Amino acid sequence: MKAHRLLPAFFILLPLIWFLPAARADAPDWLQAAAASASSLPKYPPETKEVELLDDETITIQADGEIVWHYRMACKILRTSGCSKGAFVAYYNKDSKITSFKGWTLPAVGKAYEVKDKDAVDFADVDAQSFSDDRYKVLALPAAQPGNIVAFEVEKKVRPELPQEEWDFQSDTPVAVSRYTLQLPPGWEYKTYWLNFAEVQPQRQGDNSWQWELHNISGIEVEKEMPPTESLVGRMVVDYFASAPAIPEKILDSWDDFGRWYLQLASDRRNDSPEIAAKVKELTANAPTTLDKVKALAAWVQEDIRYYAIEIGIGGHQPHPAAQIFANRYGDCKDKATLLSTMLKDIGVDSYYVIINHQRGVVRGSDPPWHGFDHFILAIRIPAGVPTTRLYATFTHPQLGTLLFFDPTNDPVPLGYLDQGLQLNYGLLVTDQGGELVELPLLPGSTNRLARSAKLSLAPDGTLHGNVHEVRWGEPAFMTRALILGDSNSSPPKALESFLSNFLEGFQLVNDTVENLHNYDQNLVVDYEFNAPNYAQSSGDLLLVRPRVLGEKGSTLLEEKERKYPVELGAATVQTDVFEIALPPGYVVDELPPPVHADYPFATYTSKVECDGRVLRYSRTFEVKHMDVPTDQLSDLKKFYEQVAQDENNSAVLKRAAN
Repeated sequence: MKAHRLLPAFFILLPLIWFLPAARADAPDWLQAAAASASSLPKYPPETKEVELLDDETITIQADGEIVWHYRMACKILRTSGCSKGAFVAYYNKDSKITSFKGWTLPAVGKAYEVKDKDAVDFADVDAQSFSDDRYKVLALPAAQPGNIVAFEVEKKVRPELPQEEWDFQSDTPVAVSRYTLQLPPGWEYKTYWLNFAEVQPQRQGDNSWQWELHNISGIEVEKEMPPTESLVGRMVVDYFASAPAIPEKILDSWDDFGRWYLQLASDRRNDSPEIAAKVKELTANAPTTLDKVKALAAWVQEDIRYYAIEIGIGGHQPHPAAQIFANRYGDCKDKATLLSTMLKDIGVDSYYVIINHQRGVVRGSDPPWHGFDHFILAIRIPAGVPTTRLYATFTHPQLGTLLFFDPTNDPVPLGYLDQGLQLNYGLLVTDQGGELVELPLLPGSTNRLARSAKLSLAPDGTLHGNVHEVRWGEPAFMTRALILGDSNSSPPKALESFLSNFLEGFQLVNDTVENLHNYDQNLVVDYEFNAPNYAQSSGDLLLVRPRVLGEKGSTLLEEKERKYPVELGAATVQTDVFEIALPPGYVVDELPPPVHADYPFATYTSKVECDGRVLRYSRTFEVKHMDVPTDQLSDLKKFYEQVAQDENNSAVLKRAAN
């Protein structure tokens, strides 16, 4: 469900709207009061772009369930990069109507500039992968410059799809005062849930009206490799309902109720058709086993049903009928899941919707029932006797047995695997009995592997030449395929050249081959040959050569400043490198780097350098055991990265042999 609040305008629109007319006017009392409070703001870090002086939201629920939403925001711009706050967007559709929209710029000296609803630019939601009935109104303010204050006020009437609202009071911008007011009809009740923030009690404002107020809310500081911001921000979820006996059941009391609500929406969407049945028969004709049939259907929906979302009204939640999706050959995530579920039923395999957020941690196992979802996948019930040896994304349900989680939308990820953002994530499993929040599995590191080996030779002038062989499966293969296939300007040679440029100067890619680029259920095999002049550095009779030729596992992430948030390492993985370098004629080994063994709860790294006759052999293994490193283990992570980085930069010393 979309939030009501204003959104920063897309930067591509700014040239079109920056010239909107504005008139001099007195600032309203609430804006003058907010501006006066700017003199007592706390000290912010020097990189802070802006601070919201006031974030004020009022929700008035009508007896028929309609909402009147009123919002005020005043923001002081501190840096040039914060000037995007001078243009805001309010959206509406057939279930909502903007009744008022105004904006002001309050300069440090002089009267405010005012823009009104009639000055707004109105445009439709246009996207290459979606169509909806959403429309947007944009107001741009003059003089949105550092030191000035910008403010907006908007009111909308909304017919919500669910009796649940969110107060999203935290973002990456600090807020001086955030206020939320809830006005209910006589006899109605509410309950609140607080996420990522300590609960604050409201003040009663009158008959069936309550107000919450927070002060000096810190912004979420963006850090590299941090958890998703949406999983960290504070919010309050509000359920509202008429008291019994008007509504005997509160539909959001539990995850089970949430599942029943969705099951009702999708009750007739998976009906079969003769055309679908015929296609299933065609696709599975040469599939000898049930698992082969499931693979054939899953691959077809992934690759042949184009992603395109049509979301009008309840269409943001409700899938289209399977027959319509099949006929059009397009649909969004819930449509793809619907069609595949229908096709699986034709081969006697049951499946269930799983509603999830594509970012791990936004919805957690301890959370109350709330609409924090933005994605749909399937849980496929594996029939008894079907082997699950290579089906890693499985979960044993106490009543349903073995369930295989599968994302029909994510093309490069074949049946049996899951994108790393879905692993250890919580999703709402929707069955005929209702809804249940379940945790998706963590795929072991052995399922996500990169094995790199190289046969190289070093010339007396320091030139390194040779061949590299890589085998990737699981996440390393998904990422490489996405890099090459997801960019029309990319290609295997370009991707390899970009990779090699991180480790070699002045190199030449001689040739390359890629196997199984489009066969997503097969290992991705990459072979390439290169020349790299001046790889080894000469110092008199010595040559200094780095045994670790390619690949980087170390990081300077924790050397920049003290972190506030955990570190996300990505998928569990096992990666190996073996580089064999033939010594140049006339040289022998004088000194080798020491072996390394670093073992921590989250990762392990081992390496060694050996001399076998005329060959310098470097081998290492890098294993990520867990996806996240909590803050109390960051000091160990820093030590780990330092050990890895030192090993990667160590040099072997070769000396000219005596005649």
